[in-house]
Amino acid sequence: PTLTIRIPALLTCLACLAPASAQGPSNKVEVDKKNRTVAIECVVAPRKVRDQIYPIEVIATFAAPKGQKAHETVVNYTVKPSEVHKALESLGLKAGEPAYGEGPAAKGPEVDVFLELPGDGGKTRKVRIEEVLVDMKSGKALPKLTWLFTGSKMSFPDPEKDDKVYGADLTGTLLTLFPVTNETVLQTSLTFAQEKSLKVETNSKVLPKVGTPIKLIIQARCQRLRKRIHRRGCR
Repeated sequence: PTLTIRIPALLTCLACLAPASAQGPSNKVEVDKKNRTVAIECVVAPRKVRDQIYPIEVIATFAAPKGQKAHETVVNYTVKPSEVHKALESLGLKAGEPAYGEGPAAKGPEVDVFLELPGDGGKTRKVRIEEVLVDMKSGKALPKLTWLFTGSKMSFPDPEKDDKVYGADLTGTLLTLFPVTNETVLQTSLTFAQEKSLKVETNSKVLPKVGTPIKLIIQARCQRLRKRIHRRGCR
């Protein structure tokens, strides 16, 4: 007898058997209001793009070729940046204003940024984003940075139409170290002038290999009351 194999059906079956990590990060945004965190799945990004290695200028962006800064990032993800913006607003935060170039400084509520990495025995460990970044001149980890929820500039993708969209949804940029773009959700307080002298690389002793599934976590700071009392569970 002749065995007939339907290729589309076979491929579908094989896709079902593939591990979840092979399918890439999900589009889910996890919000934990008790701990005031927003988390997304991502993967460690390749450092070599187009046969070159560029200094790190952003933390998270879409993968190449869709991500505008894919050659200068730590991780890749797939969630819409505007969804992360909404999630941060659900924690009671209000976006400020992004900086761009040598213009006015970035404004917005301060947050903390972490990566959840694979640990020993199948467990995970959480590290500050600064721990996976090193100053290329000194080889030392970056000091704790001030991260701001700036929100993104709105953009007009079609100059002949008045339709505007959340700019970061077009560029794919979620977090930037320097004000090299205002189409992002979070920025640090580092200036454009500092970008010329501070060259950053990933710390291979802390960050897993390229393609490893990890999580990026943004934690809102505690809202201070007039008597400087913090809510239980806030940082």
